[in-house]
Amino acid sequence: MAYTIEDVRKNAQILGRIPADEVKRLKGQGFLQDKNTGDHFNARIPIPGGILDQQLAGALTQAAARYGNGSFAMTTRLSVEIQGIAYENIEPLKEFLAAYGLYNGGTGPKVRPVVACKGATCHYGLINSYQICRQMHERFYVGYHDVKLPHKFKIAVGGCPNNCVKPDLNDVGVIGQRVPHYDPSLCRNCKVCSVAKECPIHAAVKEGDVISYDAERCSHCGRCVGKCPFHVNDSFTDGFRIYVGGRWGKEAARGQFLPGFYTSLDEVLDTVEKCILFFKESGKAGERFAQTIDRLGMQTLEKAISGPDLLDRKSQIIENN
Repeated sequence: MAYTIEDVRKNAQILGRIPADEVKRLKGQGFLQDKNTGDHFNARIPIPGGILDQQLAGALTQAAARYGNGSFAMTTRLSVEIQGIAYENIEPLKEFLAAYGLYNGGTGPKVRPVVACKGATCHYGLINSYQICRQMHERFYVGYHDVKLPHKFKIAVGGCPNNCVKPDLNDVGVIGQRVPHYDPSLCRNCKVCSVAKECPIHAAVKEGDVISYDAERCSHCGRCVGKCPFHVNDSFTDGFRIYVGGRWGKEAARGQFLPGFYTSLDEVLDTVEKCILFFKESGKAGERFAQTIDRLGMQTLEKAISGPDLLDRKSQIIENN
């Protein structure tokens, strides 16, 4: 049922509340009812990577003052939430935001706004997490905006294995990697090994007269690269690893790494999309991606995303909405 402002105003006067189906409809658009008032809403506005330039920050300030209670906050997924919006101000707010290329959303059983750490500027960052986040935002949040999934689907991009943005606790998480290449024959048996001293998790240690490197233990943070004055590990390979099946909340689960090391961003993006399509096709209503993986098995997911089949059938899968 479509409501006019007058319908809602009369209903609120009689029943003391806005109709439940109207509240639900608005929630699907990113307008969440404020529990402190009942007839006011908080509007979520996705901000890719949480980056606001001066113009957008100014526009949001104006919007909060003109249509809300004058304040806005950042959500845990780096969206802006304008607070205290009266029901009759919702449509004017949407029109105001559209003039700045902004829009409301970020709720429901869909791909949620993609989050990223500050890897583009942090000295530990190995990838341009901002840029990758924007690409994912356009391809998956915007591109899949009208695609209903079994449950919400969260994506995070971490610049390094420090996991500051918790990629391992998202449905899919991408982290930057730097894999060092060691040549033990160049080791000069320094009294204090610069490489071992730099390794934060002791994957590189000095054993006897030479350095020992545990490739399985290494997190690929890259901090040891180039630290040896005799060039034991000057060379390296940059790339990505992908977590799947993480989630936080009432039932938290840490994601698992997909096998392999990705050196192509295009391959990473395709793999993320295959995971979304797999979830769309194989997930049950109400279950998170982690639960789908648990039910069907990690090997089933790995097999499904190993080839081009899911992408080839994308239109068919999406149409089954």
